[in-house]
Amino acid sequence: MSQKFISILTTILFFSFIVVFTISCGGDKIPTNISLSANIQGANENNPTGDGSGIINLVTTADDAERYAYRIDDGDLIESPNGTLEYTVPKSGTNSYTITAIAYSSSDLSIETSQTLSVERFNSTRNLLFSDEFNTEGPVNTDNWTAEIYPPNNGSWWNGEKQHYTDRTDNAYISDGTLKITAKKETYTFEGSTKNYTSARLISKFTFTYGRVDVRAKLPSGVGTWPAIWTLGSNINTVGWPACGEIDIMEHWGHQPTEVSSAIHTVACSGVNGCPTVRVGETYINDFDSEFHIYSVEWTEDAIDFYVDDVFLYSYNPATKTADNWPFTADQFMILNVAMGGGWFNIDPNFSQSVMEIDYVRVYE
Repeated sequence: MSQKFISILTTILFFSFIVVFTISCGGDKIPTNISLSANIQGANENNPTGDGSGIINLVTTADDAERYAYRIDDGDLIESPNGTLEYTVPKSGTNSYTITAIAYSSSDLSIETSQTLSVERFNSTRNLLFSDEFNTEGPVNTDNWTAEIYPPNNGSWWNGEKQHYTDRTDNAYISDGTLKITAKKETYTFEGSTKNYTSARLISKFTFTYGRVDVRAKLPSGVGTWPAIWTLGSNINTVGWPACGEIDIMEHWGHQPTEVSSAIHTVACSGVNGCPTVRVGETYINDFDSEFHIYSVEWTEDAIDFYVDDVFLYSYNPATKTADNWPFTADQFMILNVAMGGGWFNIDPNFSQSVMEIDYVRVYE
């Protein structure tokens, strides 16, 4: 067989294949240049996992695509004729999801691409009783918070704290979607008492009995700082402390920079009456001052459980509950503050200022 004949035969077979392929596919093409845009609702630099709604807005485009579909993790396909989809993640808390977008031709030739996102959905199975998302620029919302400014201990605060708390925006304000509580080194006189530091102490006007509290916060740094997220019994003015009960959701001391603690204070064990310890649920967080973490407490009729980023730390659950060890049957209010110094630790003489940032406070049934 001549080389010329073989060449002609090869050419005929090649073009026959092209004709058959074109007829069988109807001239269809596999989509190309697929692009997936996945935007988490409410996400920003301070809150990259979103606003807690759990909503992701998806848009996919591709050349020569007739329709689209999505798969979340290993779930079923979700059809999307035009490539757009608003999707609400199913799980509470902050979780990672792999989103696969698929573009189809008219004969179901396809191409796909994927992204993995971390998305927060707050307690979807619970009723939200109270929240402050700190989205309005300027002063703290006085419908939600009161700035405590009057020292109760003869011109000073308890525990040997060295600051005055003020109601100035110098010490507490909202910007870029977070509350900033700022402790400063400055000379400040209030009602005849002069201190060398200022800060803010905010108490909630909202009170509650039982529920879950989530506070997403980035903590201050510096030796001498003492930030806290905590609650006190609303009956403190009638029964006093510690009979009112205290729940310390988060405490941090600048001279122990990576250690974060939670605690319970009662008549039975308040830290001043010889009980072994009230500092419990300790954990270590290296990026406490550079990243946000969620500090939580779950308070029921039976127990008070502490969490950081949904990781269980400790349960306070006396086997036999009495008025002395379980005053937690009545309303509590929340407190957010940054103290400076204490009776058992000093302040760095070079300290100038530091900030606790709070992204949100949420209370659920």
